[in-house]
Amino acid sequence: MATAFLGDTVDPLDVSRPELYAEHRWHEPFRHLRKEAPVHYTPDSAFGPYWSVSTYKPIVHVEALPDIYSSSWTNGGGISIVDRGADEKPMPNFIAMDRPKHTDQRRTVAPAFTPSEMVRMSSDIRQRTVEILDGLPWGERFDWVDRVSIELTTQMLAILFDFPWEDRRLLTFWSDWAGDVEVRKDPVKNAERTRHLQDMGAYFKTLWDAKSGKDPTPDLISMMLHSDAMSHMDAQEFMGNLILLIVGGNDTTRNTMSGLVYALNKFPDQRRLLEGDTAHIPNSVAEAIRWQTPLAHMRRTALADAELEGQRIRKGDKVVLWYISANRDESVFPNADNFLVTRENARRHLSFGYGIHRCVGARLAELQVTILLEEMARRRMRVNVCEEPVRVAQSFVNGYKSMLVELERY
Repeated sequence: MATAFLGDTVDPLDVSRPELYAEHRWHEPFRHLRKEAPVHYTPDSAFGPYWSVSTYKPIVHVEALPDIYSSSWTNGGGISIVDRGADEKPMPNFIAMDRPKHTDQRRTVAPAFTPSEMVRMSSDIRQRTVEILDGLPWGERFDWVDRVSIELTTQMLAILFDFPWEDRRLLTFWSDWAGDVEVRKDPVKNAERTRHLQDMGAYFKTLWDAKSGKDPTPDLISMMLHSDAMSHMDAQEFMGNLILLIVGGNDTTRNTMSGLVYALNKFPDQRRLLEGDTAHIPNSVAEAIRWQTPLAHMRRTALADAELEGQRIRKGDKVVLWYISANRDESVFPNADNFLVTRENARRHLSFGYGIHRCVGARLAELQVTILLEEMARRRMRVNVCEEPVRVAQSFVNGYKSMLVELERY
């Protein structure tokens, strides 16, 4: 287990430590940071020195100034706390780019997530949700993460990419390797990660080639192939954008679907409210995304000296925006640690980011979780968590490896 030290002492405010997330102990250090040091410098960590931004207002401030706080791979490491190694080839993607290239590439994939596309896809999402829920066992334990969360999101990704159905679990496999920042610390595991991502790139290259020269189709590969902004990407940029779309499409929705079940089990009074009135479903979805915060942070790199909440940020500094903490900021979300299906401002959460880099697939994530709750309600399905889930041990993807549950009717 990797640990950051100051001399021989663990720095309790180094919130990049993986054990905080694996053991679900991140609440207290962030609570301290929000109260005492909302912009805090950590001089020594397994990822090098970095600034932690832990409250809502300064995160929005940073997100609103992309020309000062860069997302680009060319300025350090892109969007995660990990720095790019000196010998590591960059894998840029549009969320890890600055304007104007970011804007052009984002526009290419945005048509896949318009309101009209959500309407078009909703019946298919519902049908697949029905099939999965109807196939679940009642009165016996099973892993909700594997049987529901992973399967629903992986099927959705396969449709978005027009990916071979029988190989769809490769998308989950690649997503897990791509999004794990801890792997990057270990040269052996990082080399294995590179091999897997190269396999991913080769697989998708065959899909790209199969669509080349053919009429456009409503999938992400075809959209990239037929756009001026993305049709001439080199292999590294192609892989970078694949990673973005796979991790973004998989982890946000997958871990919200798991976190929602965990939250409803943890707050039975709120579960009863939701079970008693399906009108609470839309707000419960927003609250679940806030409460879970599927991606714990995004990273920026300062392009110039700046001041943030009285702290002097230097050009080149790594600035880590802890969405997981901002979504528990009591000045914005009273009783923030509680899951409240009637929370009036649940949609103000920062789980999708803010500004030009706000998640392009936000509507799709909300739609999938909404339909899941609607179909659970239709079956009067209550999901009881049997034991504490096994969580992901890293500070980027805030997720679940497994969660044993048992179903009952209410």
